[in-house]
Amino acid sequence: MTARLDWSAILPRAAGIVTSYSTGVTLRQLFYRLVADGTLANTNSNYKSLSRHTAKARREGTFPALVDRGRTIHRDPSFDGPDDARDWLTVIYRRDRTMGQDVSVYLGVEKAGLVAQLRSWFGDLGVPILALGGYGSQTYTDQVADDVDRSARPAVLLYAGDFDPSGEDIDRDFVARTGCWAAVERVALTADQVEEFDLPPAVGKASDSRASAFLARHGQLVQVELDALAPDTLHGLYAEALAPWWDTSTYEAVLVEESAERAELAAAAGRGK
Repeated sequence: MTARLDWSAILPRAAGIVTSYSTGVTLRQLFYRLVADGTLANTNSNYKSLSRHTAKARREGTFPALVDRGRTIHRDPSFDGPDDARDWLTVIYRRDRTMGQDVSVYLGVEKAGLVAQLRSWFGDLGVPILALGGYGSQTYTDQVADDVDRSARPAVLLYAGDFDPSGEDIDRDFVARTGCWAAVERVALTADQVEEFDLPPAVGKASDSRASAFLARHGQLVQVELDALAPDTLHGLYAEALAPWWDTSTYEAVLVEESAERAELAAAAGRGK
């Protein structure tokens, strides 16, 4: 008989995970962190129970907010008047901060829910971030290939995805269909990382058409979610992969130019008031 879960102990642990993130956390991310630390078994019923208990606690005001990446309020920006608009432009102005780099680096991630984290870590650099969950449409792959072509530089893809048959195949498919990469590096998850970070595997799906190839490569059919990695760990893996491709002095020179131009905008905005 399965032991009854003690949600009075689980919820404080879950709340601690949520508040440890510098960005919002999805229910899915939270669940796989709890699976990774052994708090919950990786079952659909446990996922639904976590959803139910955290929702109840949020309604009661005793649990931090989670985020829903799939739903948001869409509203175009508006202003109180011309002065407000000029001030806004001064705040948001930025140059292409990848200007002068030898290569165009793209950060790819299988989970759309992790894009916000990547933006919080690397958004200041101006590097593009690609959500590659599932198999991208021809429209999307064409869009990426065109973007690489416009950059007029060799392009490098740094990718992280689940350790399972589909997670390993998504980047293969995307790379083959875009056909525009000078280099591709898998940042995570790898078999060695699953062992190094002690991430608990679930049984893989034998019905997956890519299962036999995965089994031949790794000797077992398993599934480990990228969401199970602690954010600091994932951040470090991306930063380490990015470092050889990124020239910090070139980036800092662009920031100096950007700052001077922002000051010009601020002065112009002041004259217009």
